[in-house]
Amino acid sequence: MAANRFNGFTDYGIGIGLRVPHYQHILTESPVVGWFEVISENYMVDGGRPLAVLDQILEQYRVVQHGVSMYFGSADRLNKEHLRRLKALTRRTSTPWLSDHLCWGSVDGRYTHDLLPMPYTWEAVKITAEKVRQVQDFLEIPIAVENVSSYAEFHVSEMTEWQFLTEVVERADCGILLDVNNIYVSSMNHSFDPREYVDFVPAERVAQIHIAGHSHYQKYILDTHDHPVIDPVWNLYAQAIGRCGPTATLLEWDDNIPTFAEVHAEALKANRFLAEVTAASTIPAMEGAK
Repeated sequence: MAANRFNGFTDYGIGIGLRVPHYQHILTESPVVGWFEVISENYMVDGGRPLAVLDQILEQYRVVQHGVSMYFGSADRLNKEHLRRLKALTRRTSTPWLSDHLCWGSVDGRYTHDLLPMPYTWEAVKITAEKVRQVQDFLEIPIAVENVSSYAEFHVSEMTEWQFLTEVVERADCGILLDVNNIYVSSMNHSFDPREYVDFVPAERVAQIHIAGHSHYQKYILDTHDHPVIDPVWNLYAQAIGRCGPTATLLEWDDNIPTFAEVHAEALKANRFLAEVTAASTIPAMEGAK
């Protein structure tokens, strides 16, 4: 199955997040990993240990940057100094694309440091898409926006989340980081069919996929990234790559972090699903050659 136009990097396969508890193991043992995802904001500094470690990682591995503070949906203007630092880092890492979240999180220059859900309105579509375009033009690399998990909804919303996501990426002409765990979490919190979500989004724009674990509480499911991936999320992943084809996939594990070997083994479970999709896509070609 051919790569879509937002993801010419199907050979990236499975990656994991670069996390501090694993630094020493990675640098001394050099495990075989397809790629590492790094949180951009952790390395947008002038020096020190973070950059020293990152440079050592870059000597051996491919890296993709993932951001947590762009806040495409905030009404505030883009922070030019933040963008300059971000662009310098993208040049340092040679990240083939950059992802951040479809959310808001700042008002009048004050930051919540949280990924707040959007009101799904046409006005928000227009504002958000324009900011994504501006960032993509400034950074000069592809942008992929990620759907977030949510625990509240706005009465003013005029469409579903998946319709909103699609409208934004089509107008911004950008890619999607499809987080299937976030889809599952939000579907349980808001009572919608997660399969309808996966079926609706434009498959040709999915540049990357996130998988992760979450936590069940009395009233809500929270996207905590501190457990293995559960079967319903794996099923959504299988559905997603069935539509999108082999896609760069990242396991997130950010709390109660186990050993590197355990995180890596959980991530590699995705290979079974990728292999099934690859095999299925070759059968029609083989039959046609008979």
